Amino acid sequence: MTKLAIIKVVKDFLLATRLLQILQPLNRLFFFIYNFNLLTSWVHRNKKANLLTNDFYRPVRKYEEREKSFNALINHYGLNDAGICYLEFGVAQGNSIKWWLKNCTHPDSVFYGFDTFEGLPEAWGVFNKGDMSSAIPIVNDNRAAFIKGIFQDTFNDFLSQHASSFPGKRLVIHMDADLFSATLFVLSQLYPYLKKGDLIMFDEFNVYDHEFMAYRIFTDCFYLKLKPVSAQNNFYHTAFEVE
Repeated sequence: MTKLAIIKVVKDFLLATRLLQILQPLNRLFFFIYNFNLLTSWVHRNKKANLLTNDFYRPVRKYEEREKSFNALINHYGLNDAGICYLEFGVAQGNSIKWWLKNCTHPDSVFYGFDTFEGLPEAWGVFNKGDMSSAIPIVNDNRAAFIKGIFQDTFNDFLSQHASSFPGKRLVIHMDADLFSATLFVLSQLYPYLKKGDLIMFDEFNVYDHEFMAYRIFTDCFYLKLKPVSAQNNFYHTAFEVE
């Protein structure tokens, strides 16, 4: 019997006998071990990379220090020297998009914020469905616009109207959607428009079963190389450049 034939026989036997379902109560534990080990391996492969910012390892995170990464990206890539297209997924009260509006002042830059503004569409960790709801932020900057609704309902319509302008500007994508489903959906829809030099930030990158898992599946399935360029809060906030 060949190796492939043996594999087929074993798989069919396990399907027929349901033998592995003895371990079903441990599914979540195995899922955690597998995915957290993938995250741990990734972090330790990249912790000594030549990053613009990197505070690994720190015992206590300071969320606001992600702004060190924001500033480093602006300065290193000259994001004030030409217009950018900033896309933020997960706006909440608007703290980060307001920061970018204030610090990226080029008149040709455009900023779009996507959010349900009605809270999470599904549970995330200790947060329940509907948590994190917020009113649409008020900004006094005509370069900014907000798109309300779940990404699966709104983003493709946005692309059909605006994607033709993407080649003329560097894309700066801020993934703050928290959820695996939302993050993977957005990345997969953006794939045809990504070009060398575009930037992608993940705001909860080291959450092993959400943004990190979406990043891993996206890059594996689309054969896309993303170079890590900045990290804060033990890779909780991590930025990449499209190669």
